[in-house]
Amino acid sequence: MRRRRATALGVIVVAVGVGVTFALRSGGGGAGSAAAAATTSVATHAAAPARPATAVAMRTVRITVVGDTVMGTPEYGLPPDGGASFFSAVRPLLAGDVVLGNLEGTLTTTDGSKCGSGSPNCFAFRTPPSYARWLKQAGFTVMNLANNHADDFGGTGERQTVAALDAVGVRHTGRPGEVARQTVRGVRVALLGFAPYPWANSLTDLAEVRRRVTAAKRGVDIVVVMAHAGAEGSGATHVRPGTEFFLGENRGDPEAFARTAVTAGADLVVMSGPHVLRGMAFRDGHLIAYSLGNFGGYKVFGLNSTTATSGVLQVTLRSDGRFVRARLRPTVLAGAGVPAPGGDGPSMVAALSKEDFGASAARVDVAGNIRPPAAQTSG
Repeated sequence: MRRRRATALGVIVVAVGVGVTFALRSGGGGAGSAAAAATTSVATHAAAPARPATAVAMRTVRITVVGDTVMGTPEYGLPPDGGASFFSAVRPLLAGDVVLGNLEGTLTTTDGSKCGSGSPNCFAFRTPPSYARWLKQAGFTVMNLANNHADDFGGTGERQTVAALDAVGVRHTGRPGEVARQTVRGVRVALLGFAPYPWANSLTDLAEVRRRVTAAKRGVDIVVVMAHAGAEGSGATHVRPGTEFFLGENRGDPEAFARTAVTAGADLVVMSGPHVLRGMAFRDGHLIAYSLGNFGGYKVFGLNSTTATSGVLQVTLRSDGRFVRARLRPTVLAGAGVPAPGGDGPSMVAALSKEDFGASAARVDVAGNIRPPAAQTSG
């Protein structure tokens, strides 16, 4: 009798457990269901499978980046329509949650250029502040101000540039200690710019790079780093080991910089400055684009086949920073230096990547799709 009663009691307990489980799976509500759910959670915690990533961690963010951009300067000429159509041909390519570009110059009306009279190798760019609205209209959400032309017109030029961007709601980054932040569907993104100049976050002080990236990573999900680094010109398509120089100026060590930034927490590193496309590589699953070249430069950039070839980099990252996919959409400088779709940018980047980075090179196909090397996983 005792054995039969024990068996019967066991059957009742199992039946009750099954009933609770059925009620929970059937979406039963009310205080009773909540209490049962809490009890069940505690009772089965040790045996439950690992929880999947949170909803935020499974979201993705599309980050679109372009290289050096100058919409014209009075010294060399301004677009005939006041810049209204400057980005028209490439506007569909600038779609993204975060759209970042390097503002190669200032948005100012002030005088007092850094260039003295008779300086053949000195160039200063000042686009009218009103042109900031064309950046906004084109889709840019952030502009990098860490470059050699951000100080072309001194402190006044810098202040007017910042004011012009603020007035149209375009964020900016790159000045010492400055971090741009943008939240996309609950995913927090921080953007930092670096250059080898005192008016920018330092590119050459790797300890500072590490500190700034590490600090920016706190409290955000994704960190994007843009740097103005490397030698310039048609002969500067390759990333050379060690520090690179241009006209005697230290332009940093691009590979050491990228390595430091990724180790400190950067999820995407993109560079500009050489005025030509360079190769791409992956480090620890994170994409590094060593130069996106000249995206737009009205009457200020060379228009030979190398300096006029560029692209729009479109990268999708998970909210935990892991690489999902990327594509380089080819563009060229057309006419007097207006961005337009076309060119053989993907083929150029594919070849340079293999030559410069070997086993860590990004794999770029003719359509511009970018994949990690076989030895690295994209997450």
